[in-house]
Amino acid sequence: MANMDFDVIVIGAGPGGYHAAIRAGQLGLKTAIVEREKVGGVCLNVGCIPTKAMLHAAEVMMETKHAGEFGLNFAETTLDIAKLNGWKDGIVNRLTGGVSGLLKANKVTVLSGQASFVDEHTVEVDGQRHTASHFIIATGSEPAKLPGVEVDQEVIVDSTGALVMPDPVPARMLCIGGGVIGFEFAQVYNNLGSEVKIIEFMPNVIPGADADAVAEFTKIMKKQGISIETQTKANRAERKADGVHVEIEDVKSGEKRTEVFDRVLVAIGRRPRTDGLNADKAGVAVTDRGFIPADKQQRTNVPHIFSIGDVAGNPMLAHKAMKEGLVAAEVIAGKPSEQDAVAIPGVVYTNPELAWVGLTEAEAVDKGYKIKKGVFPMAASGRAMTLQQTGGFIKMIVEEDTDLVLGVHIVGPRASDLLGEAGLALEMAATASDIALTIHAHPTLGEGVLEAAEAVHKQAIHIVNR
Repeated sequence: MANMDFDVIVIGAGPGGYHAAIRAGQLGLKTAIVEREKVGGVCLNVGCIPTKAMLHAAEVMMETKHAGEFGLNFAETTLDIAKLNGWKDGIVNRLTGGVSGLLKANKVTVLSGQASFVDEHTVEVDGQRHTASHFIIATGSEPAKLPGVEVDQEVIVDSTGALVMPDPVPARMLCIGGGVIGFEFAQVYNNLGSEVKIIEFMPNVIPGADADAVAEFTKIMKKQGISIETQTKANRAERKADGVHVEIEDVKSGEKRTEVFDRVLVAIGRRPRTDGLNADKAGVAVTDRGFIPADKQQRTNVPHIFSIGDVAGNPMLAHKAMKEGLVAAEVIAGKPSEQDAVAIPGVVYTNPELAWVGLTEAEAVDKGYKIKKGVFPMAASGRAMTLQQTGGFIKMIVEEDTDLVLGVHIVGPRASDLLGEAGLALEMAATASDIALTIHAHPTLGEGVLEAAEAVHKQAIHIVNR
């Protein structure tokens, strides 16, 4: 459109937003991106990346405790909290600086401040108005709040506050919420010395994952010393001299008790962030829960305004946002693009990891598929043995009549890295036989995917097929 400042303005510079802006720049569109906090959004600054750094440090700490089993004896391992926090922050700074450089290299203008719609072609950013032919809303999400448990980011924290490890490490830690965030922080604090308890309101933890995989995963977490209670909720928390007093209730019986903790993490989920956006002034529809729905091309109800990532709806995952950002930019540039992924992977980045893509066994049955499955235990993997990580398995679910892979679920070391092959299999409509016929390097953890595929047909070599 004539007389517009930009072809596209992206609102939010998280993973979805910066992917959209860079792709728009690559496609020759005059592009701006607005960010009210830091480039990289939650994921790079206070989410995915710093959490993984903490998990790595915690994993190394755990490995030193068991290294004596193969002859490596360490003196008592000590923890320098300040250095740990500084190392984590350094990784964040390198990555966010890199993203800023990529935006500049692709001629994307960065506008700092809160973006608010004035009308369907105008936003105001810190008092300055900017017009565009198209907009991509990528405002992300924020931690959900729990009534009765007020976050102070000191002893009662959300996922952002939990990233700052206090000195000394809290002796007693409560994680309210048995999802991905709850388990990842539970393992960090557990490995660094805390006594950790997870409570979850629902009957099961890790919603969306396969029941068999969750059962194996929680068994291993409990063995590591993490206490897990389901159908349990926190009614209120009060900070006192000896710690945080939390009233905990058994959902089924109604029985209540009070326990004391040194740090409490509230990780009950996330909610879309649209405060200050004034989407209504652009005519953009927002649901009662704050989401801005979009179609497969990421268009909202206003055709030239797009919505991507967490604010567009579940699942709230960075890699989903990245794909949607690319789609939105390509559609604006006139390309025939849409979000048509067969499946979106999910991962819990603990040690071992829990990772999955595609249908769970229950979902496949509910959809009417006649299924077969192959399961290969990590205990039969030579590579897993050399890593001293033999807990877990690889489970493959296929349609019996066609042999098409429907879902893959992994509990084990580096499960997230094994998942790429499974995701590609689903996207390309591969069969279990296709995977079984593919030569995998030996010895690798990836061989387990091959063995699971062979187990579907009772032809796995390194287990007894039943």
